[in-house]
Amino acid sequence: MRSSTRQTFKLLPELFGDGRMAEIFSAERTVLAWLRTEAALARAQAKEGVIGHEDADAIEAACVPGSVDLPRLWSEAVNVGYPILPLVRMISAALPEGPNGRVHYGATTQDIMDTGLALQMGEALDHLAGLLGAFGDAVAGLVAAHAGTVVAARTHAQQAVPTTFGAKMAVLLAEAARQRERTAAAARRVRVVSLFGAGGTSAAMGARSSAVRAGLAGLLGLRTTEVPWHVARDGVAEFGVTCASLAATAARFAREVVDLSRTEVGEVREAGGHHRGASSTMPQKANPIGCEAVIGMSGTAGALSSGLFRAMEAGHERAAGEWQVEWYVVPLLAELAAGALATAADVAAGLRVFPEAMRANLDAEGGLIMAEAYMMRLAPALGRERAHDLVYRAAHEARAHGRALADALRDVAGPEELRSLGALPIPPESYIGDAEAICAAALDAWRKDT
Repeated sequence: MRSSTRQTFKLLPELFGDGRMAEIFSAERTVLAWLRTEAALARAQAKEGVIGHEDADAIEAACVPGSVDLPRLWSEAVNVGYPILPLVRMISAALPEGPNGRVHYGATTQDIMDTGLALQMGEALDHLAGLLGAFGDAVAGLVAAHAGTVVAARTHAQQAVPTTFGAKMAVLLAEAARQRERTAAAARRVRVVSLFGAGGTSAAMGARSSAVRAGLAGLLGLRTTEVPWHVARDGVAEFGVTCASLAATAARFAREVVDLSRTEVGEVREAGGHHRGASSTMPQKANPIGCEAVIGMSGTAGALSSGLFRAMEAGHERAAGEWQVEWYVVPLLAELAAGALATAADVAAGLRVFPEAMRANLDAEGGLIMAEAYMMRLAPALGRERAHDLVYRAAHEARAHGRALADALRDVAGPEELRSLGALPIPPESYIGDAEAICAAALDAWRKDT
C-alpha cells in the first residue's frame, strides 16, 4: 500500500506533536480501518446467511493493504468525492468471480467511513487517557513535594493571601482527575457501529440488518445501535471537545508556569539544558518553550473544535458538505491534544521550583499579603466591617509610604485594637488554611483510580 506524498508541512505538530497519534490517523491506518470494516461486514453477513462463508473468506483475504494503491485511491476519490467506491473496486479486483460481487453488500460509503472513524476515535481516546495519566502523575509529584511550600496566591494577577505551591497544583490535579472520567466516558460513547445503508433505513440489508449490524459491532469491539447516526454528529463533536478540553487543561498548567517563571517572579522554571529555550540574539535567554508549545496547541485545538458544531448542522439523511469538516478537524484535534498533554507532562516532570523566591515574593509589598489575616484576627472584637476598614487604612498608609503593613497597623490601631492583634507581624506560614489537606484530598482522588 503506497502512501500519498502530498502533505502540507505543519511546524507545530512537527516539533511537538505525538507520533503515536499521528500514526492512528495516518493515511495507512485510516484505510486499514475501512478494510477491517469491510472484512468484518462480510464475516457478519456470512454468519446471518446474507452471503456465503466461502465468499466471506475470500473477501476477508482481499481486505488487506496490498490490495490498495493509495495514490490511485485518492486520485479516483477526487472524482467520486469519497474514497469508498474506488476502495471497494480495488478489493473486488483482487477477488474471483462470485465473491467480487459480494463486497460492501447493502452498506453505504458513510457506514464504512464512520465505523472506521469509531475505531480510530476509540483508540485515540485510549491513548489520550494514557498521556493524561502521565501528566497527572507528574502534577501529583509536585503536589506531594510542595504541599507545605508557601507561595502567594494570586487573584486578578495580584497577590491575595498565602497558599502553598502544592495546593495550587492540587486544583490542577483534581481537574485532571475529572478529565480522566470524561475521557473514559467519551471513549465508551464513540465506539459505536454504523450500518444503516443509503437512507438510514437498512432497506438493502433486509430483515437481517439488525443481526448483521450487531455481528459487525461485535467483531470490531464496538457497540451496536438501532438508530442511524449518519447526520447525528454529536458523538464526533464530543470527541473533538474532549480533545480541546484536555489540551486546555494542559495549557492552564503551562500558563501558570509561564507566569511564575517571569524574571520579576522567578518562582519556577522549565528544565534546563544546553540551548534549551535559547535566543538567536540574546545569550541570556531560557524561554519556556515547552509551555509556549502547549499554549499554542491548545489555542489551535479550541478554535478547530468549533468547526464540529457546524458539522452538527447536517440536514436530512446525509450531510452536504458539513461532514467534510470532520475529515480535516478530527485528526488535527487528536494530534494537538496528544502533543499538548505529552509536552505538559514533560514540563511538569522536570519543573524546577524555587521556594526561596516564593518566600521572598511574599514580602514584596511589606506584608500586605497578610491583610486578610489581620482583619480576621481583629474581627471577633471589632466585627468584620470595622476590622476591614481599619486594615484598609493601614494598607493604604503602608503602600503610600513604602512601609510594612504591621508597622502601619501599630500607628492606626488604638490600644484595644492592638491587644486584639496580638503578636505582630503574622507569619505567612501560619495562614495557609486547609492547603495541606487540599493536597492530600487531591492526591487521594487521583491515586484511587490509578
